[in-house]
Amino acid sequence: MVHTLLFGGAVAVLAFWWVGTPISLGATPGVVLMCFGELAGLLGSYFVCLQLLLIGRVPWFERAVGMDRLVGWHRSLGTAVVLLVVTHVLLMIVGGAMIDRLTLWSEVLMTLATIPDMVSALVGTAIFLVVGTSSARLARKHLSYEVWFMLHLSIYVGIFLTFAHQITAGTHFVGSLLAQVVWIALYVGTASSLLMWRVVLPLVRHQQTTFRVEQVVPEGAGMVSVWMRGAGLERLSAQGGQFVLVRFLTRGHRWTSHPYSLSTVPTSNMLRVTIAALGDHSSATAHIKPGTRVLVEGPFGRFTAERSTSSGALLIAGGAGIGPIRSISEDLLRRGQDVVVLHRSQTADGLALSSELMDVENLRYEPLPGRRAELGYDPLAPHSILSLVPDVAERDVFVCASESLMEAVVISLRSLGVPRNAIHYEELSMS
Repeated sequence: MVHTLLFGGAVAVLAFWWVGTPISLGATPGVVLMCFGELAGLLGSYFVCLQLLLIGRVPWFERAVGMDRLVGWHRSLGTAVVLLVVTHVLLMIVGGAMIDRLTLWSEVLMTLATIPDMVSALVGTAIFLVVGTSSARLARKHLSYEVWFMLHLSIYVGIFLTFAHQITAGTHFVGSLLAQVVWIALYVGTASSLLMWRVVLPLVRHQQTTFRVEQVVPEGAGMVSVWMRGAGLERLSAQGGQFVLVRFLTRGHRWTSHPYSLSTVPTSNMLRVTIAALGDHSSATAHIKPGTRVLVEGPFGRFTAERSTSSGALLIAGGAGIGPIRSISEDLLRRGQDVVVLHRSQTADGLALSSELMDVENLRYEPLPGRRAELGYDPLAPHSILSLVPDVAERDVFVCASESLMEAVVISLRSLGVPRNAIHYEELSMS
C-alpha cells in the first residue's frame, strides 16, 4: 500500500512533466537537455517532500512500514535527491548555453542576473550538496551526531531557498495557476505534517506527562540503565522491543534526541532504557543527575512480541542488544510462550542485565561470552545454535545486535531452515 502510494506520486509527477512539455521537445539538443533538466528538478522536489514525510514520524507510515525501514528509505532517497539536483543544474546550464550560444560560465552569470529567485536557489542548492556530502559513510565517520544533526537541520533552509524559483521560473508553473496551487499544496502539506507530528503533538504529550530521571544504574562494560518516572505512562501504549526518542533537558543533551530501546515493559509510572557507551552522547548519559527533566517521544518500532506466530521463541542479543531483547522476553512470557535467550558478548562484563534473565520461569538464558579466537569456535555459527536450540527451525527468532553480527546470525538461521518470515530484527538508528 505504501509502495503504491509513493510510486503513484512519482508517476503523477512524470505525467505532469509530459503534459506540460512543449511539442518542440526534440527541436534542438539544447531544448532536449533543458526539458529533461526540468524533469530532474520536478522529481527531485517531489522526492524531497517524500523524504521529509518518511522521517516525519507520521503514525500511519510507521505502523505500516516500521521506523527502521522508513529511515532506510529516507537515506536512499537522500542520495537520489542529490543526484537529481546536480543533474537538474547541469542540464539546465548546458542546455541553456547551447540555446543561447554562450559559454557555460556566461550562461551561469546571465541566469543569475536575469531569472527571478535564482541567487537564492543557488545558495539552497549549495546547502543540499553540503548536507548530502555530510551523510556519506566516510563523512559520517568523522562527524559527531550533534554536528551531523545541525547540518541536517539546515536542509529546511535549503528547501525554502530553492522553492520560489520553481514557481517563478519553472516552465510548468509560469502561467498555470492550478499547477502552482497543487505544487504549493504539496509543500504546505509536507510542512504541516512535520510541524504536527514532530513539534506540536510531542509538546502536547510532554505537557500531559512530565518525565524525570529517577536513577542511573551502571550495568557493566560501559552500559547504564536510566530509569525515568512519569505519571500517565499508559498513554504511550509501549510494548517490549520498541524504542523511544529521549531528550535529556540538561547541558550537552537538550538540543538533540536519541533513540534508545526500552529494556523493560513500562509500568504505569516508570520506564527504563539501557544505553551502551557508543558515542559522545550515549557515554555522557552515565553522568546525568537524578531529577533531570526528560522529553520522551514514541514509542516506535515493530520489533515486538506481536510478530511471533509460534509457541516458542529464540531471542539472540549481541552486547547492548540485550535491552530490547530483555523487554520483549517479558511480553513473550506473558503470552505463554517458551523463550530461549542467547546473549553474546566478547567479555563476561558485557553480559548486562544477565541477572534479570537467570532463573525466570519458562525462560532459558544462555550467556555466550568470549572472543572467537580465544574460544576456538563461533558461538553463533549454525552448529553452535543447533546444539543449544535443537528446535530452532520451529521457533520465531528475534535478533538485536550490531549490523555485522546480525547479518551473520541471519545467515546461520537461514542455513538451519528458519523461514525468513520467522526472523525478526530492527535497526535502531535515526541518522
